[in-house]
This record gives sequence, C-alpha cells and structure tokens, in this order.
Amino acid sequence: MSVIAAVGWGAVTSASLWLGQALARPLARQNRLTGLVMGFGAGTLLSAIAYQLVPEASLASGLTVGIGLTLGALVYFVADQLLDRRGAGGRQQIKPEDGSGSGLAMFLGALLDGLPEAFVLGVGMAVGGEVSAAFVLAVFVSNVPQGVAGTTSLVAAGHSQRHVFWLWGGLTAACAVAAGAGFLLSSGIPEQGLIVEAFAAGAVLMVLADSMIPEAYRHGGRAVGLATVAGYLVATALAVSQ
Repeated sequence: MSVIAAVGWGAVTSASLWLGQALARPLARQNRLTGLVMGFGAGTLLSAIAYQLVPEASLASGLTVGIGLTLGALVYFVADQLLDRRGAGGRQQIKPEDGSGSGLAMFLGALLDGLPEAFVLGVGMAVGGEVSAAFVLAVFVSNVPQGVAGTTSLVAAGHSQRHVFWLWGGLTAACAVAAGAGFLLSSGIPEQGLIVEAFAAGAVLMVLADSMIPEAYRHGGRAVGLATVAGYLVATALAVSQ
C-alpha cells in the first residue's frame, strides 16, 4: 500500500457526495426512502466502528482507546456547536426547515463530518496494509444520503447546482488529502494508529447520534431500525470475510 492509494480511496469514498447531488432532485419527494438509505448508511458506519476503528484486539489498550474516543467526541461536539451557530445546522436535513444556511458554514460542517472517516481510511491502510472493503462501503454509502441532504439544504438556501458541485469537489479533494495524511502519520507506528482510529471513532459516533440517525428516523419511521440492522449486517459480513 502507498500514500497514493490512500489518497485515491479517500477521493473515491467521498465522491459519492456527487451521487447524492444527482439523486437529490429525483428523491425530492421521497423523504421516507432517503431516510431509509440514511439508516442503512448509519448501520454500515456502526459496523465499521466495531470492526475497523475499535476492534476487539484494541481493547487490550483500553485506556488509550477510551481517551481517543472521548477526545474525538468532544472535539466534534465543540466544532459542531460553533458551526451550527454560523448556519451549518441544516446540512444533514432531508427536508430543510428554512433557507438560512451559509454556504461556507455548510461546507465546513460537511467537512467536519467527512474528515474523520477519510483520515481513518488512510490510517487503516497504513496499519493493516490493505483496503478494508467494509469500511470503504460504509463511508461510500453513508455519503450518498449526506450528499442528498446537503444538496437539498444548500439549494434551499439559494445556492446553485453548479456551486454545490464545486463544494462537493472541494470536500472530495480535502478528504483525499486527509486519507493521505492518515496514511503518512500512522505508517509504521501501530500505537499511534490506534489512538487516531479511536479518536475518529468518537467523532463518527457523534455524527451518527447527533444527526444521521435522528434525521433518518424523522423521515423514515420505525422501518429505519431494520434498514440500520441491514447495513450493519452487510458491512459486518464484508469485514469478517476479509
């Protein structure tokens, strides 16, 4: 594995935001379906946290994992609060309630959601020496409904489709760089990779609990629970088969 491969996979998993943009208009009145897809994506990310970011083998370093999880959650919490006050609060809304979102704040909010996943993808490639199909699936699938919701919110706030396209392009490039940085920082240093993965796990859990799962249930109803379990099972089957 090389840093170039990490950059490439970081770009691939984030590029599904464009797929979300393309689906935003067809799914404009399919809020329930979008909620179900978001629930499925949340399930894949939960599996990635369990099998990729905090595997059983890492529990021998319980204190390190606990510190990393806590720091990741706290950093995300504080950054999310700051960005929400500046207009990024609606970035995950399937059906925006108002059009007050700032384009820059929305972009920074989406970046806050996407960077931990991309960074840990590079970490995993450096420490494990291979690409995790389960983690790639988890990030790719979860970015689709985020692309749908983010596009809908940005358009509702008055931004053109062209502007949204370039925002997602910038986010994809940033995530590619983050994946490369994760690879370089963790290459040959498993202990450092462990705390970085735990830090990212805390941030990703905050994304799920703070926005993805509540928004999915809001529009998808109780069936979202089944979709979440389905996503978890698919990603887990890929993880254990590698």
